[in-house]
Amino acid sequence: MPPKSRTYQPQKVRAALVAQTAALRDAVHGLCARPDAVELLARPTRLGEWTVRELIAHTAVQLDWVPAHFDDPLEGRPPLDLLRWVAGVGTVAPLLDEQAREKAAGEFGGDPASVSAAFQRAASGLIAALARNEAADPERRFEIRLGSMLLSDLLVTRLVEAVVHADDLAAALGLAAFPHDRQAVAAVTRLLADAFADRAPGGAVELRIPPYAVVQAVEGPRHTRGTPPNVVETDPFTWIRLATGRTDWASAVDADRVSASGERSDLRAYLPVLG
Repeated sequence: MPPKSRTYQPQKVRAALVAQTAALRDAVHGLCARPDAVELLARPTRLGEWTVRELIAHTAVQLDWVPAHFDDPLEGRPPLDLLRWVAGVGTVAPLLDEQAREKAAGEFGGDPASVSAAFQRAASGLIAALARNEAADPERRFEIRLGSMLLSDLLVTRLVEAVVHADDLAAALGLAAFPHDRQAVAAVTRLLADAFADRAPGGAVELRIPPYAVVQAVEGPRHTRGTPPNVVETDPFTWIRLATGRTDWASAVDADRVSASGERSDLRAYLPVLG
């Protein structure tokens, strides 16, 4: 089982978000400076009908959300924790899709230099906001469509956006690797593992994602000592892609990206955990 309430140290989260955002900013700048940038922006992604341009526009909106809404009044929406955010964010996917398309046709619809400049504004705005005093209060609350979140939790959701979409960008561009911040990847891996255990409560399966997370999940006999009878092990990015629907269970197993032993170790019925 996951911890009752896993905590994320606010200072580490802010530092990780700054580093991951800066890496994304540099990647978009490098993309837009290439001679073939127009073609690259039109490339398809693994996110439905989105091109790289829509992906960049959506990512910018997600990074810019905190600084753009610092002064929004609270309306009394119900409290929302991280696990409920993971479970519910898929319900607002149509709205996010519409928003991304509007941004891609508007602010991000120009030549590569203007796309880069727009993304730089969003990324730099978040980095600057995280350096200001108001971003240091983890008890401050922000309201999103799904509810009212503590700033400390909301920044973890921005880590999810920054890590997952950096991986989407790397996949679309055919990059062998992206310079992800290690603490950012650790936090996202742990949150998605905890969300899986929350979705499939139990102790019959041990999910191992070294070096960041181990959770027990799935209803059935619970082991108490020794090696559990049902073990699933994978690397952080295979887990992130499985948990977010970027890859499917059968493909990951066939590619030897997942090791699964035991009669209850097939997890495809519980995936993805984030829509």
